[in-house]
Amino acid sequence: MTDTVGANRDQTVRLSEIFFSLQGEAARSGLPTVFIRLTGCPLRCTWCDTEYAFTGGTPTRIEDVLAEVARYPTRYVCVTGGEPLAQKSCLPLLKALCDAGHDVCLETSGALDITLVDPRVARIMDLKAPGSGETDKNLLSNIPDLRQTDEVKIVIASRADYDWAKEIIAAHQLSACCDVVLSPVAGQLNPTDLAEWILADGLAVRFQIQLHKLLWSDARGK
Repeated sequence: MTDTVGANRDQTVRLSEIFFSLQGEAARSGLPTVFIRLTGCPLRCTWCDTEYAFTGGTPTRIEDVLAEVARYPTRYVCVTGGEPLAQKSCLPLLKALCDAGHDVCLETSGALDITLVDPRVARIMDLKAPGSGETDKNLLSNIPDLRQTDEVKIVIASRADYDWAKEIIAAHQLSACCDVVLSPVAGQLNPTDLAEWILADGLAVRFQIQLHKLLWSDARGK
């Protein structure tokens, strides 16, 4: 019989970096977390702050990733990118992390199928507003698969993005599926403006500012 667990651990991922920091986004904001950043992304959002993860990276065995993660004093792990699901070996990596007892979340662009992700993983799925330049990449067929443990994140660069977000939240009843997070693009939209729009509309969303940028600006590995 094939040792499925062993086979999964022997697979490799192309890794940009592993680092220990505070989660800066979504419901886990503030929690000490190990971040596993995989290389590669099929999108080119105008406001992307991790372009260095588009290319390069180091082929790394899943077994070695697990060993590195185990060095840090936390059970929280976030697999991010780039777009982690662009690598087929992301799925066995997520499973292996869950099997090892970690509390795992996945940050994904929303452009690729999320339905095969291990159900123990909390999926933080973007929907790309017009200001990203990638709205046509939204895979809306993912929405029916969302669970209460998941989150939808929409990054807002302008009032037009906010109005688009309101429409898509209502059209797909997103707030009934899971938490919805709206986040302003750093340096492009005044966070106070976004907060005021949300309050004026009584929108059932979570407002978010990227905690890690407040603490460490754009320092890599933070």
